[in-house]
Amino acid sequence: MAKSRTLFFCSACGHESARWLGRCPACDAWNTFAEAPVALDTRRRDVHAAGPAGAPVRLADVAGPRLVRTSSGMAEFDRLLGGGIVPGSLVLLGGPPGSGKSTLLLQVAAQLSRSGGGPVVYVCGEESAAQTKLRAVRLGACDELLLFAETNLRTILDGAERLHPAALVIDSIQTMALPELESPAGSIAQVRDCAAALTAFAKRTDCATFLIGHVTKDGSIAGPRLLEHIVDTVLYFEGDGGTEHRIVRAVKNRFGSVDEICVLALDERGLHEVRNPSQLFLARPDAGGARPAGSCVVAGIAGSRPVLLEIQALVGEPSYGTPQRLAANLDRARLGMILAVLERHAGMHIGAHDVYASVAGGLRVAEPATDLGIALAVASAFRGVALPAATVAFGELGLSGEVRPVSARARRIAEARKLGFTRIVAPHAAGPVDSETVLTVRDIATAVAELLG
Repeated sequence: MAKSRTLFFCSACGHESARWLGRCPACDAWNTFAEAPVALDTRRRDVHAAGPAGAPVRLADVAGPRLVRTSSGMAEFDRLLGGGIVPGSLVLLGGPPGSGKSTLLLQVAAQLSRSGGGPVVYVCGEESAAQTKLRAVRLGACDELLLFAETNLRTILDGAERLHPAALVIDSIQTMALPELESPAGSIAQVRDCAAALTAFAKRTDCATFLIGHVTKDGSIAGPRLLEHIVDTVLYFEGDGGTEHRIVRAVKNRFGSVDEICVLALDERGLHEVRNPSQLFLARPDAGGARPAGSCVVAGIAGSRPVLLEIQALVGEPSYGTPQRLAANLDRARLGMILAVLERHAGMHIGAHDVYASVAGGLRVAEPATDLGIALAVASAFRGVALPAATVAFGELGLSGEVRPVSARARRIAEARKLGFTRIVAPHAAGPVDSETVLTVRDIATAVAELLG
């Protein structure tokens, strides 16, 4: 048994200290330090053991990487990762219980095993091998997939060294433990050191490694924040887990764009990709159909993909003394700013009314290009007048009421036209504009007057 001592770790960022601190000096969080034992001779083992030490070299003398991505068998999941699975990469997948984390990675592991690129190991730390097989048979997994029911990470890595797998799936990182550490599985020390050991293994062997992470009640991945810094890619399940659709978002990606989304449909056979999310997020996919008052279609960008969303708003008399401002899948502070702009520059006295706004379909929206659509939906609900049929809008609102240009203008317009929208409200921009389908506006007052009279 290695000699051990006790250290204190910050549960928010993983910073360690020899004594308890009320405030973390690394992330400024309060009352986050917890005591955990560590082994003196093994605490730094396997941390970035990428190769022998040497002298610095000129950038021009460094050999270029041979980056050959592997397809996961799901085009949308490949798009989420930036074009496919990178050998030696470390991908962390988080989400609430029942969202489909294990199902998704079991399908990916089965497809990689079926492709014949090498052995694929699925480590089931939360279930037995027989329980995992029940799900695998239902999903139609390949018989060549290797299951490993083990939580001792040393045993897992020793077995992987002999097999030389093309991919390794850890389900989940919170159940893994290193025997030289006295702290229990799931503790800050165990999660941190297990992640470091898996990182060293993945970089040394070019084995694509996937980690499933549990989330806390506030939605963040359990364990030290350092875990998300170590891995190459962080994916999150988001949206309403009670529906048949799942949305996976990339919040960190060293090999692709962030904020990319992957929309999946869940049934008894597993998860299936949705190739046209715009029709899913629109409550009424037909562009020509009239929408009720308080509804506006917005052309947004999710990662590198244009997506049409439906913003819904409701304005009513206050039921209590203080007007309510509720936003679902929208930034509440951004909604408050838009209401202030409408009241100041569009002549709408909304301050004494309850305002509710949401995005249909469960996709979370944060980009400023949706400001114009939110403002038009609220204005439509306030006046009780529906927007013209087949109308889509995008643009950022300034505090002085102007509608500011946004990026990817051409892609937003092309996506709207592809789905049959014939009236596109966009910010004024230099260059040729098709005036028959594109209505350019300079401020919110003009947009409200043109569309609502």
